[in-house]
Amino acid sequence: MIRKIGITDTTFRDAHQSLMSTRMKTEDILAIASKVDDIGFHSAEVWGGATFDSAIRFLNEDPWERLEKIKDLMPKTPLQMLLRGQSLVGYRAYSDDVVDQFISSAASTGIDIFRVFDALNDEFNLTRAAEAVKKSGKHLQMTLVYSVSDDDGLNGNIYNLDYYLEKAKSFQKMSADSLCIKDMAGLLSPYDAYELVSHLKSNVDIPIQLHSHCTSGMAPITYLKAIEAGVDVIDTAISPLSMGTSQPALESIVASLRNSEYEFSVNDKLFNEFSDYIESILPKYEKYFSNQISSRVDAGVLSHQIPGGMISNLVSQLSEMNELDKLPKVLKEIPNVRKLLGYPALVTPISQMVAAQSVNNVVFGKDKLINSQVKDYVYGLYGRPPAPVDSKYISIALKDYPQGNNPISSRPADLLSAELDQAAEEIKDLSSDVKDILIHTLFPNISRKFLDIKFGHIQVESEDSDNTEKKIDANDSVAVEPNKNNLNSDEIPTRSDQIRSFNVFVEDQYFKVDVDPINKNFKSIEKIEQSNSGKLKNKAVKSNRAKENTLIAPMAGTFLRYEVEVGQEIKSGDSVLVIESMKMENSIPALTDSVVSELPFKPGDAISKGDILIKWE
Repeated sequence: MIRKIGITDTTFRDAHQSLMSTRMKTEDILAIASKVDDIGFHSAEVWGGATFDSAIRFLNEDPWERLEKIKDLMPKTPLQMLLRGQSLVGYRAYSDDVVDQFISSAASTGIDIFRVFDALNDEFNLTRAAEAVKKSGKHLQMTLVYSVSDDDGLNGNIYNLDYYLEKAKSFQKMSADSLCIKDMAGLLSPYDAYELVSHLKSNVDIPIQLHSHCTSGMAPITYLKAIEAGVDVIDTAISPLSMGTSQPALESIVASLRNSEYEFSVNDKLFNEFSDYIESILPKYEKYFSNQISSRVDAGVLSHQIPGGMISNLVSQLSEMNELDKLPKVLKEIPNVRKLLGYPALVTPISQMVAAQSVNNVVFGKDKLINSQVKDYVYGLYGRPPAPVDSKYISIALKDYPQGNNPISSRPADLLSAELDQAAEEIKDLSSDVKDILIHTLFPNISRKFLDIKFGHIQVESEDSDNTEKKIDANDSVAVEPNKNNLNSDEIPTRSDQIRSFNVFVEDQYFKVDVDPINKNFKSIEKIEQSNSGKLKNKAVKSNRAKENTLIAPMAGTFLRYEVEVGQEIKSGDSVLVIESMKMENSIPALTDSVVSELPFKPGDAISKGDILIKWE
C-alpha cells in the first residue's frame, strides 16, 4: 500500500536563514514564486523566524509587503511561518494585545499555517498565540523543540521520551491541528526519531511533521527512519540551499524513496528549474557565505548544540571584537552556561542569549558582564526552564535586580501592560498603519530608521550605487551633492587615465569607489602630508590622555541608551549605558567613581570596539 508523505519547502525562509544570514531579497523570491507554486508542496515556509527582523534591519524591505506579494504569486500552496510564541518574531515576550494583533494581521496578509514554538516548550508562552491562531481560522501547528541534556538522547534525564509525550498531549489539548518536531541543531538521531515518532503516533491523533538540520550529518537518515515510523510531513530545501546547516535536499529525499511504499505528491519535473534559478542568484549573496561552517558536517554541534545560523553570528561578533581566536573557548563555554540556566533548548531567543553570555564570559571574565536578557531569564520573564536554574547563579545574576532575587512563577505576559497604543503614539508622526505600529513595537531600536526609509524621509540608493543616505523632508526633491573636501581649489586633483574602481563592503553596505594614483596634478600633497602629520600626532596625544577619563566600548554593536546624565555622580560598578550586541542588551558598568561630563552617542548609533562612550571629570 502506498503512503503519501507531504513536503514543506523551506527555501524562502529557514534555508537562506541558515546558510546566508537571511539575506535573500524579496525580488529574488518573487521571480520564481509562481513556478514553486506549481510543484505541489504541502506548504512553503516563507515568513517568520529571522526574516522579519532582517528585512527591516538589513534589506530595507517591508516584511508585510513581502508576504502579500508572495501570496499573490503562490495562491495554490499554503504559506507557513515560524512564530516564537509570546515572542512572535522578536527576542522578548510581548503583551497579549501585540500577540493578538500580529497574528490577526499575518493571517489576513497571507499566512495559512502558523508553526508556533517556545524555546522552553513552556505552555505559559504558547497559550495566547495558540488561541489567536485558532481565532483567525488558520492552521495551528504546535511544536516540540527537540534537545538533549546529555549524550543519552531520548534516554536522558530531562529531555526523555516521557517529557515529549506529555508535551505532545498538552499541545493537542490546546487545539493543535498538527504537531512539529523541531530539531533545530540536527541532534535527533535516526533510531531516536523512529522511537519518538512511533510513540507520538500512538499517543496523539493529529499529523506529525519533522523539521531538522544537516549540521551533524544525521538528518537525511533521520528523515528516512521517521518516515518508516509514520511521520506525515517533512521539511526540505531545494539543493543549492540545502545540507550543511540547512535542511536535507528536496531532490535527494524524493529520489531516495523511489520504488518504495512511500510517495511524495510533488511534481519532480519542476525541480531542475527551481534549482537552476536558486543557483543562478547565489553569486550575488556570496559574501554572506563566508566565515561559516555551514557547508560541512560539524560534529561539535552534538556538544555545544548551537544551531548553524548562530555559529555564523558568533564568528561575526568575535571578529568585530578582534577576538575570533577565542571561538573554540566560547564553544566550550556554551554547555557550561546552558547547564547553569537549567538546560534550555538552544533556539531563538535562548540560543542568542546563551551564546552572547558565553562570549562575555570568555572575553571579559566569568560572570563579569551578564547581559540583560540572561538576568530576565533567571528572573522568570522567559518562562519556566526545563530544569531549575543553578541557585548560586540566581544570586549572581539578580544581585542588582530591582525586583529582588526571587524568580516569578506566573505567566510572564501577565506582568506586561498593553503596548500597541503607546507604540502608535511614538510613531504617529510617521504612520498610523497597524502593520507599521507592529514593526515599531517589535523592533523599536531600528524601526524609525526603517520607516523613514520606507516613507522616503531617508533616501538609500540601491546596491548598484554608493548607498548614500540623506535625511530629507517628505516633499523634498533629492539631489546628492558631490563630495566636498577641505582642500583649496588649487589643490583638488584631476582624474587621470589610471583611475580604477573598487567594491568596498562595510558591514551590510556596499560602496563603489574610484581610486586614482597620486599624480603630478596634486600640487600640494607634501604640504598636506606635513600638515596632517602634526594633526595626527596631536590627535594621538589627546586620545591617549582622554582614555584616562573615559569609558571605552568593550564591543561592537548598537548604542541603545544612557542610564546616567551629564553632571551625575556615579560609583564604580554602576550601570551607566546599554549596548545591543548579538541582538542582546548588555549593561555596561562604570569602572571608577566619577562625575559624568559628556555623553557623545544617541540611541541607534552604531559603535565600534574602542569608541569613547562616556567622558567624566
